[in-house]
Amino acid sequence: MNHLVPGGRPAPAGRPPGAATARRRVRSTCAAALAVVALLGACGTSEGTASAPAPSATAPAATPTASPPAAGPAVPDVPVQDAGLGSVPAAAPAPVRLVVPDLGLDMPIDAVGVAEDGTMEIPQDADRAGWYRFGPSPADPAGATVVAAHVDSWTTGIGPFSELREVSPGARVEVTTADGVVHAYTVREVAQVPKQDAPVEQWFDREGSPRLVLVTCGGAFDREVGHYADNVAVTADPVVDGAGG
Repeated sequence: MNHLVPGGRPAPAGRPPGAATARRRVRSTCAAALAVVALLGACGTSEGTASAPAPSATAPAATPTASPPAAGPAVPDVPVQDAGLGSVPAAAPAPVRLVVPDLGLDMPIDAVGVAEDGTMEIPQDADRAGWYRFGPSPADPAGATVVAAHVDSWTTGIGPFSELREVSPGARVEVTTADGVVHAYTVREVAQVPKQDAPVEQWFDREGSPRLVLVTCGGAFDREVGHYADNVAVTADPVVDGAGG
């Protein structure tokens, strides 16, 4: 899959794979993931860092001080205040399962990050989806939860996301998070777009109303370049309490 560069967001990218039109066991270079721009900075110790100097073998003798006066002024009590930084908000539970009843789709979700080459990691098994863990989770109050999967692979053949383009607006989607909560969504839009026109920044938006974005590859498979021509993206909105579903 061609690298898609999100437009300068601090932590964009997710790697949209696609819905395959061909039913063949092609290793989709859909596996090539999306480029992630400026997501992680370098950290840790560089290999060339010099060691700290060894301590001296002998320490200087302590200089004795005069004894304090037998009776000095009373020392006032100093109030002690907790210097803690306050409670750190707990991370939202990760999504672990995706179900689309209308498609008969039921697959596990793995939390994925960024590969060494700066691209988003995606499970190589086309029967598993990947959640972009640097973006929102279904439990977060805003932004897009992005879940992507390969459309096919050599080892597992055609994957469940190959059916993504067949889902209809209004269909129900369920995402279960690690705490056992099932988050229900209703499909708002199904889009198939050429990769060069993919609205990646919109798909990986961290703001705005909460929503779910499912992404994969689609369109014709170009054997010369080893990529599918399009991306298929399904956008779904949370089911409001009391709404149908």
